Amino acid sequence: MSTQRVFVARLAGCTVFDPAGDRLGKVRDVVVIYRKDDPPRVVGLVVEIPGRRHVFVSIGRVTSIATGQVITTGLINVRRFQERGGEVRVMAELLGRRVYIDDGTVGAVIEDVAIERNRLGEWDVGQLFLRKPKTSASPFAKGPTTFANWGDVREDATPGEAQSAEQLVASYSELKPADLANTLLDLPEERLFEVVDELSDDRLADALEEMPEDEQVHILESLDDERAADILDAMEPDDAADVLGQLSEEAREELLDLMEPEEAEDVRALLKYGPDTAGGLMTPEPIVLSADATIAEALALIRRHELHPALAAAVFITLPPYETPTGRLLGTVHFQRMLRYPPHERLGAIIDDTLEPVPANASAAEVARMLASYNLVSLPVVDQAHRLVGAVSVDDVLDYLLPDDWRSHDVDEEAAPPVPTTTASIPRRR
Repeated sequence: MSTQRVFVARLAGCTVFDPAGDRLGKVRDVVVIYRKDDPPRVVGLVVEIPGRRHVFVSIGRVTSIATGQVITTGLINVRRFQERGGEVRVMAELLGRRVYIDDGTVGAVIEDVAIERNRLGEWDVGQLFLRKPKTSASPFAKGPTTFANWGDVREDATPGEAQSAEQLVASYSELKPADLANTLLDLPEERLFEVVDELSDDRLADALEEMPEDEQVHILESLDDERAADILDAMEPDDAADVLGQLSEEAREELLDLMEPEEAEDVRALLKYGPDTAGGLMTPEPIVLSADATIAEALALIRRHELHPALAAAVFITLPPYETPTGRLLGTVHFQRMLRYPPHERLGAIIDDTLEPVPANASAAEVARMLASYNLVSLPVVDQAHRLVGAVSVDDVLDYLLPDDWRSHDVDEEAAPPVPTTTASIPRRR
């Protein structure tokens, strides 16, 4: 993505293109969510497509924001945009809002908002372009303008007002997903659902992944079907498959039909396997490259901040095609091995073909034994034709093998059921 600062008022109306250069629509707004101590984070764009339909495009699907144009991956959900709890539209809701600068004695109106990309590749609200009250009595005069950082302004709030669910969500913004999950489950049910309504889809998906499956189902059932499908889209495919596996076949199919076709396809593939097998535990989205790819290309892929650390530890080399199910698996190249060779070296020259992959029907205990025996954090999973279908990581196996209530900080270690002896060398998660 471009690292230049972009002002939202100038971005509105810019044309949105797919990677092939075909026009998809025009930007109409930018959607952000508030955070407790940091500026609001950009979660996506509202784009008008032919037919004057407004749809939501996640910021993760935007590959470039430049002067006069926005380029996306080309994958757009044409479902009509509906603002979710906790989301704020910059053009519709922030511009024109009155704020107070510094000590609160100087009022100003927001006329524009700049968004900037941070070092993690995320887009945040940067500076605000403000207009102060005019100092002249002339009807044609305008007040002076100034720039201010988000942290240097505040909105007027009524003293003593009860904390809203939106404010509560902002106070949770810095919590890690596991801590957020525990905090949510400690809330009274009515309050829980209020906060769930205010959480962004991505944030709620992260929290659900850290909850027991019965709690995941309970929360998803409280949502309308369209939002539940959006949450499942945002979850890791293996976690989404675990949740859907707890639902009736009719409810499962309804949600799968509402999900993004690409995400639903991955989840359907996982649902074919038993939950206690390598196929049921794996993710179908490992990093797959050809033998002709270079170390530099591989390092660029594993450097992505949204990639799970366990999946970033290795890339898998296959024959074409390079999306699961791939061509025949040739071997693995570990991250540490890449660092020992020059960036232009071909991956085919440093493949580790001594590590046997696990079949999709291998048991969780067998996967755990291999991970522990060879000190690995992930393993390739293949079908009967030796095609790569996914990768299973150590955290997936731990989630399955540990007691159902392991997430609770109050678990009595002595009363917890023993972990199978085949996994004794794997450190327990605390």
